[in-house]
Amino acid sequence: MTIISAQAHRAMDEAAGWLARLQRDDVAEADGLAFEAWLTASADNKTAYRTALALWHEFDAAGAEVDAELAARSRREAAGRTTRRQWMVGAGGFGIAAGLAVVVAPALMGGPAIQTLATRRGQRQRYTLADGSTIDLNAETRLRVSFSRSERRVSLDDGEAIFDVTHDAARPFIVAAGERSVRVVGTQFDVRNRQGALTVTVARGKVEVRPAASGPHVYALTPGQRLDVSAAGAERTRFVDPEETFSWRAGRLVYRGEALSDVVADLNRQFPEQIEIADPELGRIPITGVIVLDDPRSVITRLSLMLPIRAVTSGPGLLLLRK
Repeated sequence: MTIISAQAHRAMDEAAGWLARLQRDDVAEADGLAFEAWLTASADNKTAYRTALALWHEFDAAGAEVDAELAARSRREAAGRTTRRQWMVGAGGFGIAAGLAVVVAPALMGGPAIQTLATRRGQRQRYTLADGSTIDLNAETRLRVSFSRSERRVSLDDGEAIFDVTHDAARPFIVAAGERSVRVVGTQFDVRNRQGALTVTVARGKVEVRPAASGPHVYALTPGQRLDVSAAGAERTRFVDPEETFSWRAGRLVYRGEALSDVVADLNRQFPEQIEIADPELGRIPITGVIVLDDPRSVITRLSLMLPIRAVTSGPGLLLLRK
């Protein structure tokens, strides 16, 4: 007979509560931060969450059977024979039924719950999903998360995010971005979808990128590979250092031959003080280097040492002129 400590029982109850809380439509940034703090507080919490998650998946995989049993038990509840909580505890073997009932029911009785995550200008945020996967959102990014029995789906409406996906062969992780979809089982990669242009960079695992509609252009990307799709639809694959792509998490932007106009567009997502380019020809100047995101005036001062540009105050922001 296995003896479970009071602390382990408490961790299981809390894990069930977190499973339910992270599936709510109104889940907020504070929920994600609180969950990460709870998860890292003790080894018991991590073990309890993995166990609760596995039990959730077990119920989800047996959806039809669970649905039928719940209906039958509900009829018996009316006769006073049992309760749903008693049945769930008996099936799971842990005192986590109250939380799991809330999480399992949406997947069985209705559609998958949709969770919206978003960041503002200058904000970067990490979120932990119910399956243990993490998403780092760059500034001015918006996406929607939807988990079902057969897949884990993210719709990246606009922005950039790094995904570190927990392996689950039974439920692939799919990111829909623009006219493409990215499909993985467990891996780490960056997806950027800005103004119709898409880039996918892989750091670990294998990523499949295909058109949203059926088509011949399917790319299987491996670590160190990047796919660029322009707004006009031109496609190119190349090898890169993924750490350079991921460097925005640490407050740095790395460029290799990027146009000044694209660099300024990135900077304007990071700072409230906006930058404009007076001359379109000036915006075509290529930039190669590392930009530290401290403040816009310091950034432009350093750029002016490398480029033929100068900045003047224009209203609430800066205007770039040719030297």
